[in-house]
Amino acid sequence: MPTQTRDAAQDAATAPPRPPRRVGFKQRLGRWDVKFSPYLYISPFFILFLIVGLFPIAYTAYVSMHSWNLLFGKGEFVGFQNYTDVFAQPHFWTSLRNTLSIFVLSSVPQVIIALVLAAFLDQNLRSKTFWRMGVLLPYVVAPVAVGMIFGRLFADKSGLINAGLEAIGLPAVQWHVNVLASHVAIASMVDFRWTGYTTLICLAAMQAVPRELYEAAIIDGAGRMRQFFSITIPQIRATIIFVVITSTIGGLQIFDEPRVYDATGTGGASKQWLTTTLFLYDVGWGNQHNLGRAAAIAWLLFLIIVVIGFVNFAATRRIATGGSDLPSRRTRRSAERAAAKRRAS
Repeated sequence: MPTQTRDAAQDAATAPPRPPRRVGFKQRLGRWDVKFSPYLYISPFFILFLIVGLFPIAYTAYVSMHSWNLLFGKGEFVGFQNYTDVFAQPHFWTSLRNTLSIFVLSSVPQVIIALVLAAFLDQNLRSKTFWRMGVLLPYVVAPVAVGMIFGRLFADKSGLINAGLEAIGLPAVQWHVNVLASHVAIASMVDFRWTGYTTLICLAAMQAVPRELYEAAIIDGAGRMRQFFSITIPQIRATIIFVVITSTIGGLQIFDEPRVYDATGTGGASKQWLTTTLFLYDVGWGNQHNLGRAAAIAWLLFLIIVVIGFVNFAATRRIATGGSDLPSRRTRRSAERAAAKRRAS
């Protein structure tokens, strides 16, 4: 090693350390911006959820532990007495049965019809925007208007549905007397309003499916039905899970349709279509004026929705992961050949 190089190395080793470079205010501000700006961007949602979501849930639990009257306000602490009082009321179990029945009768057909309509709208149709907006129109109609219209359609004596049944030789149905018939009528209102919204969600997912898969299926000789069940459904299973969960949450909270199904809005003379939310309204602001008991019903309904939602999520997720190997290896090879042929042409 040359002498000058060795002396420079020794001087560098024995030199005192340089003082740390001072960071200016703009540099510190830039670092803070990088660290904290993402949290600031998402904070409005969490603040809004804390105010209008989490706080009402916690406060409802607090109210459910007290004797709270609509006219006289807060009373003494009663613990779980409101919950036991709710369990002792027969109308609560009737409302729970009606809610589950209407939920099943509305959610299952809604998802099936939405998938079929989305598959038709995904084809090469003329005036696509017109048909898509037409499917969505019932969603923007006020639920009270829908309930009043369907209440007249399903009228027992002068309804259009019974008139059509009698015209083809079938007996009239007591839509406001029979339990199952009233549930079918209310479920049809729910499907009329929400099927279009669900259809557009499924349609958006179908349009994201690679077209090469369909071209490969056509090369393999698959028909429309085979393409739908072997390509479309497996590719949009995540969207189907989302639709099932949202329809579950909405179906168990149904209120508007049974409320306006008849003039009284009390769920029928024998509580044939009394839902849990309608029973909650009657307990809190109707005949009983007991807000503590109504809060207990709200919390019970919340827990039921959470449990059924998790069950639906687990079941649909298991179905989705069971078909994760689709499309098959043969279909992928055919898709690659179709893409290569299209690029060559």
